[in-house]
Amino acid sequence: MSGDGSWNLQDDISVDDPEMQGLIQAEKDRQKKGLELIASENFASKAVLQALGSCLNNKYSEGQPGQRYYGGNEVIDKIELLCKKRALEAFNLNEDEWGVNVQPHSGSPANFAVYTALVGPHGRIMGLHLPEGGHLSHGFMTPTKKISATSLFFESFPYKLDPVTGTIDYDKLAENAKLFLPKMIVAGISCYSRHLDYKRFREIANENGAYLLADMAHVSGLVSAGAAPSPFEYCDIVTTTTHKTLRGPRSGMIFFRKGVKKVKPDGTKEMYNLERPINEAVFPGLQGGPHNHQIAAVAVALKQATTPAFKTYQRQVVANSQLMAKEFLSRNYTLVSGGTDNHLIWVDLRPNKVDASRAETVLENINIAVNKNTVPGDKSALRPSGLRIGAPALTSRNMKEDDFKVVVDFLDRGIQLAKEIQDSCGPTLKEFKAKLAEDEAVKGKIAALRSEVEQFAVAFPLPGFDNW
Repeated sequence: MSGDGSWNLQDDISVDDPEMQGLIQAEKDRQKKGLELIASENFASKAVLQALGSCLNNKYSEGQPGQRYYGGNEVIDKIELLCKKRALEAFNLNEDEWGVNVQPHSGSPANFAVYTALVGPHGRIMGLHLPEGGHLSHGFMTPTKKISATSLFFESFPYKLDPVTGTIDYDKLAENAKLFLPKMIVAGISCYSRHLDYKRFREIANENGAYLLADMAHVSGLVSAGAAPSPFEYCDIVTTTTHKTLRGPRSGMIFFRKGVKKVKPDGTKEMYNLERPINEAVFPGLQGGPHNHQIAAVAVALKQATTPAFKTYQRQVVANSQLMAKEFLSRNYTLVSGGTDNHLIWVDLRPNKVDASRAETVLENINIAVNKNTVPGDKSALRPSGLRIGAPALTSRNMKEDDFKVVVDFLDRGIQLAKEIQDSCGPTLKEFKAKLAEDEAVKGKIAALRSEVEQFAVAFPLPGFDNW
């Protein structure tokens, strides 16, 4: 509102809310000067952000295209249909065999919608155990508490990793599935650095009459570019977020099988019946109006995903991730599964005798963003022993293998500094943080290393708006 009390639609954030503008600028500055290595993060393109910040935010459009509960959706219908078309094209899918719902607000709601539609109250789900690389929305619970809503409304039983190889124990999954009899098996990851064996998952699902859901949120960009195995050959449903390796906005999609499921011995055809239950679970079951600005931005990202440049980018993501793995191993670090096939590495710090929470804290202080993560065998999620480190975001800043050698050097120096501080103070995290804040020698080392990181980082372009 302008000074005379009238509404002035020409005002921008610098006039209406300079405090918020300052905070946004501060975050942009942090991103530009820092090294973003969160495996689930990426930098969206300027074109994606333009769609995301458009007038499409203003429109309500409950329902499916052509069947809206509000008027004025003729353009919105075209946008959503275009997004669906591009989603199938990005993953080389036949529209007679696959459909897609692009309305989920993000990945967890997409998964929950699938469970609601197909599993039903107290139905049984098997997903990868969260402390061993799975996701909250795959049914995580502890012996004393049901953590995820998935475990509250559905019955869940996790599968785990082989403690020797650090890879999924498919044989044990098959054995437990015969006892648990799940309605759905989830083939998906949050912190797991190897390709999934979708064929094996399919065999286990068939043995138990279960649906097979692939949650490819982390690897959807790799899948689209042919840099990771596709789940579509073997799965009934595939969900994904759109902001990780796919480099889109924060949103979600649900792909589902269509057409003939199987031909019975008498020659009659059994058809898939997934589209209507899933669509109705998304709306009106779990959501209100879809976010049209998100859907448009997803459509932009999906168009970009079909370009040769995108395929080159995804190959570089994998190359950079594998370079990090090689460099960490050469410095005597331990990686869960011993390496990586995809966009992330999973570092086990127990042999280095340094706590992951403390390592993450020091790295954040030198402007490197990673996340602490449990590793197989951890007893507490509050004091985990691992770090999850991803390559997509820095690859989006045009970093190559030689640049990632420098990045690993910064990571190593930060971790070693964390151990040094840990060994010189009391056992609690509070004492560790006090040492960081009060010890002048430590503060000097942090400041010097942060300066090196920032000087290195600012040399690489940051996708998006130049002035934001």
